Amino acid sequence: MTSQVRPKLFTPTTLRGVTVRNRIMLSPMNQHRAHDGYADDGLLVHLGKFALGGFGIIMTEATAIEPRGRVAPGDLGIWSDDHVAGLRRVCDYVRSAGGTPGVQLAHSGRKGASQRPWQGFGPLNEHDAARGEPPWALISPTRESLGPGHVVPDQLSVEGINGVLQSYAAAAARADAAGFEVVEVHAGHGYLIASFLSPVINTRNDEYGGDFAGRIRFALKVANAVRSRWPRHKPLMFRLSSVDGHPEGWKIEDSIKLARELKNHGVDIIDCSSGGLRQSTALENAKRYPGYQVEYASQIRRGADIATVAVGLILDGRQAEDILVSGDADFIALGRQALYDPFWPHHAAQDFGIDSNFDQWDVSAGWWLAKRKDGLSSIGLDGTGKSINAFPKSEQES
Repeated sequence: MTSQVRPKLFTPTTLRGVTVRNRIMLSPMNQHRAHDGYADDGLLVHLGKFALGGFGIIMTEATAIEPRGRVAPGDLGIWSDDHVAGLRRVCDYVRSAGGTPGVQLAHSGRKGASQRPWQGFGPLNEHDAARGEPPWALISPTRESLGPGHVVPDQLSVEGINGVLQSYAAAAARADAAGFEVVEVHAGHGYLIASFLSPVINTRNDEYGGDFAGRIRFALKVANAVRSRWPRHKPLMFRLSSVDGHPEGWKIEDSIKLARELKNHGVDIIDCSSGGLRQSTALENAKRYPGYQVEYASQIRRGADIATVAVGLILDGRQAEDILVSGDADFIALGRQALYDPFWPHHAAQDFGIDSNFDQWDVSAGWWLAKRKDGLSSIGLDGTGKSINAFPKSEQES
């Protein structure tokens, strides 16, 4: 009898010195529920359920390297040594459940001081200030605000840029101290690094602006700063907006060229998103087709010879497996689909016909599900509750 070939989706892989149990990554998704940046029980439960659900790499939401780098008041933070203990508690649990903990280091730039999505997504106003959440000073490559009502950012000087680079390096050291095994730098969606990359936003005429080499200089220095404090045996990701959607903006060809340079600066994987230059990607990408960003992961992977993460309306295991087998990406990231089904990896494995005895599940759940499977089979159902064969006619009539 020929043994079943294990789906690539569920094949463990090693990144530098870190082995991940499968190719499924939880995409960073802002929860906006932290207080002063601290990880709490809510974050432990939120990320813990994805570890129990079988995800390989489990990423935090965008985690601010500076207080002024928050998107909204409730953002998770890593700007203080005091944040490390709470993050370590989360990492320890994720690892104990078989997952690989990852953190996304982020700086909002001019897109900070905003309301939470369910509060309107607009700039913080007097009503927000009245409940104790006033706007704060922002920074950006130039003094152009995100839009009417938004805080006009201070233009970063070269000295100010060096200070931000130090914040990235310090955040990487804290991430290591907390026990994270993967770091991702958020360089997309119109936030600080993406603003430097964009010819639409970055109109500087110094060494950090102008031509392509000038506009990518900050991103490369961020990679150097993070890698200087991030252990060599741990992988480094960069999330890019592969295209920013503006007719005169950042193009896929730019992302390929930047990815080649990032690879030479210690980056191992490109997480391939898109859009967000001025608005929220949650709004921009609400009405797209399944797998609409996979082409970006494919082009960057082939054009820059670097591993990529595909993300964007990847809904089921078969779709994810096809992406990997086709060579379009090395990892699959799930966002809102993961929120809908935190046990997506386990359910996908069941759909592939592997792990029929629930061995990959947490033992306290898998034991019960395996026992239930025996009972279900006696009434014509498989371990997932789906029908195996039609009931005998006599039983249907009784």
